Amino acid sequence: MGRKFEPAGQDDRVKILRLETEPFGTNAYIVTCRESGDSLLIDAPGNADLITDQLKGSSLKGILVTHGHMDHIMALEELVKATGAPLAAHGEDARSLPVSVSRLLQDGDIIECGRARLETMHVPGHTAGSLCFRAGDFLISGDALFPGGPGKTATPENFRQIITSIREKLLSLPDRTIVLPGHGEATTIGRERPLVEDFLARGYDEDLCGDVTWS
Repeated sequence: MGRKFEPAGQDDRVKILRLETEPFGTNAYIVTCRESGDSLLIDAPGNADLITDQLKGSSLKGILVTHGHMDHIMALEELVKATGAPLAAHGEDARSLPVSVSRLLQDGDIIECGRARLETMHVPGHTAGSLCFRAGDFLISGDALFPGGPGKTATPENFRQIITSIREKLLSLPDRTIVLPGHGEATTIGRERPLVEDFLARGYDEDLCGDVTWS
């Protein structure tokens, strides 16, 4: 059976679709305003043909990049050319992208799409320019937070940085917030909060980094 977009969530303003793309199982998300039909694409990891087919009938207002790692941007150049949509990313990761960025995003920036409003959250650690995008009770987290652990980090300094990002930015969100990560299935802030708090209470080695789980 071929890959296809699946519902990831909706409220009175937006509906969100998820496509698990080939070849790395990276998630692409389309956020669509339910009133206007305007949409945003978050990450362009692959399967450009499936993404462009899904976007037919809506007005694509922009492509947002959570971070510049290859598995999240493999189809970026093709999709920018095919759609003509403006590209937005954080300045720290923009230099690694294969196409020019139209808008450099910073923490707290609001991206409007019809009646939908996405809040930009800068969450460094996985990369220096990692971003999450919050739409109501939905958080598209890129590779900052997964069910059961943080995103992979390259150095102990990066690990401490991602822990700070999660504690200060993400755990401040309501427990009901649905986390839609860059790989795999969804979780919630309420589900992750006690796991993070237990992990921090136990303490961790100062040299810890890489693939880490809260357990």
